[in-house]
Amino acid sequence: MFEQIIEKMKFDKNGLIPVVVQDYKDNAVLMVAYMNKEAVKRTLETSKATFWSRSRQAFWVKGESSGNIQEVKEFFYDCDADCILLKVNQIGGAACHTGYRSCFFTKVLPDGTTEIIGQPLFDPKKVYGK
Repeated sequence: MFEQIIEKMKFDKNGLIPVVVQDYKDNAVLMVAYMNKEAVKRTLETSKATFWSRSRQAFWVKGESSGNIQEVKEFFYDCDADCILLKVNQIGGAACHTGYRSCFFTKVLPDGTTEIIGQPLFDPKKVYGK
């Protein structure tokens, strides 16, 4: 059903395409990950954000370990068809494996220092056992 859409997309030499994940309610950017063709297909078919882990070389459904599932509300690809934007319902509150709502919690200030924005919503050691 989605094959024609997937074939329009431009995957890199490793067969991957970057994915920006955004909260569909407030448009906060939650994370960036990668998908291959099969992950795109699974995401479109199930409405559950499914990615390809470059480090583990395996599929992962967001939230299968933490319970912080991403229910896909809208799926977009850009004008060059080389990047995907997912607008999701972030169930559980935190998108980042470090426990923060967004992976983008470190702000660089004009003087070159950094500031952490927000508080973790869960302890990753308790969730992932690491």
